[in-house]
Amino acid sequence: MSDTSDLLFTGADWDFEKVQRAYDAIEQIAKGEMGLVTYPNQIEVITAEQMLDAYSSIGMPLMYKHWSFGKHFARDETLYRKGMRGLAYEIVINSSPCISYIMEENSMAMQTLVIAHAAFGHNHFFANNSLFRQWTDARGILDYMEFAKSYIAKCEERHGHAAVERVLDAAHALMSHGVHKYPRKRTPDLRDEEKRAAERRAYQEQMFNDLWRTVPKKAAAKMDSQELAERKRRLGLPEENILYFLEKLAPKLADWQREIIRIVRKISQYFYPQKQTKMMNEGCATFTHYTIVNRLHEMGKLSDGAMLEILHSHTSVVFQPDFDDRRYSGINPYALGFAMMNDIKRMCEAPTDEDRAWFPHFAGNGDPYGTLREAWADYRDESFILQYLSPALIRKLRLFKIHDESDSPHMNVAAIHNERGYREVRKALARNYDIAHLEPDIQIVDVDLAGDRRLILHHFVESGQMLDEAETIRVLRHIANLWGYEVRLLEIESGTDVVLKTYDDVAPVAEL
Repeated sequence: MSDTSDLLFTGADWDFEKVQRAYDAIEQIAKGEMGLVTYPNQIEVITAEQMLDAYSSIGMPLMYKHWSFGKHFARDETLYRKGMRGLAYEIVINSSPCISYIMEENSMAMQTLVIAHAAFGHNHFFANNSLFRQWTDARGILDYMEFAKSYIAKCEERHGHAAVERVLDAAHALMSHGVHKYPRKRTPDLRDEEKRAAERRAYQEQMFNDLWRTVPKKAAAKMDSQELAERKRRLGLPEENILYFLEKLAPKLADWQREIIRIVRKISQYFYPQKQTKMMNEGCATFTHYTIVNRLHEMGKLSDGAMLEILHSHTSVVFQPDFDDRRYSGINPYALGFAMMNDIKRMCEAPTDEDRAWFPHFAGNGDPYGTLREAWADYRDESFILQYLSPALIRKLRLFKIHDESDSPHMNVAAIHNERGYREVRKALARNYDIAHLEPDIQIVDVDLAGDRRLILHHFVESGQMLDEAETIRVLRHIANLWGYEVRLLEIESGTDVVLKTYDDVAPVAEL
């Protein structure tokens, strides 16, 4: 039994001295033993109401005003006050310094857990994963959010709250279709965004005027295939980043409206890597906090009582209901991520013959933390599952694949626990984390420049998954409001080019 003088803290109450002492001990293990590399940390203690406010504004410390944030705050606060939902123990911001918000209501044991989880687990993943390094500017995001907040506030003063809100409503409706999905030529630097705004507007005005100056004079003029191809080339079509296209080429938008669309688009791009790495990111953070608190307990720095409190919270987070449990709502990303990280560690330290056959490149290498750091840096959820999900873990989690056709009264168990089945299960599970499969593929394919300037979009339908009609019409209306003219959408079956449904000529209803 360790002497109580070795403990980082005693009792449930915390103070800043205890938090600092715990942080120093956690940092020593995270960086000294696990080899984690992080952004500088900034830890802020907030109240429950401040946590609810952070929820409502997508977790950002600086955010412009919009009615939807207030709506989310009112809903979350009502549920919280009625005891119908809890609050997260922390929120962490992908920035440099990395900001971790911890709740003042947390006990000291929970503060220890969330510092290990957020300030070192999530922080390391943000700082090292290739998607985050490629698509986000952690050092510039806080400055950019300050610019965005002040810019939109100035627009409200100059053009009126209602006018700004209409642009934001339309842009928010299209946020998931406002990202570039392929690498850009340079790393973004959001700190210089305000400085470049004037140059960008001048360039866009020149490009915009040149495009619309060359519109054919006769509406009925027919274009041959070469002219059509040239028109699409000049327009950059097809284009799946709808907000980008509207920002650059919508004929009726004012400069301030284009800048607001750009702000929403930049924020959407900032969150794009998080959508692709939810399971890995949470798995990394959960594995990190579990490893660190166990080491602290082994070293006599955490009491048995504190460790039991931490483990109670940990097991709740990684709990995975069975498929026939009424609480089942899918695979818990914390559970799968943590299980895969632990399984990789097991295979590095004590592999079976099966592990060596399936994973010869790292099984038995004796370097679990190095192997994990490499995986955290180079993969996203889909590719991580394809590369690292083992037959042993498939058996442990009792995973299997179901083939379910909507027009068939029966389901078919399509893959079980044999060599072929393991590969099928792994492939099917990975597909469920593929953003390209989860989000509809909608592209702007043409603009009727010679006629009524109608914007034409295609939705390429996969596996028969059609768009919801009412929701689609509402979103098309937002596109039409930004474009200024009618919009048409065709739902086309991928692979056959058969038109399944047409949304004809949705017209703008609001003058932006």
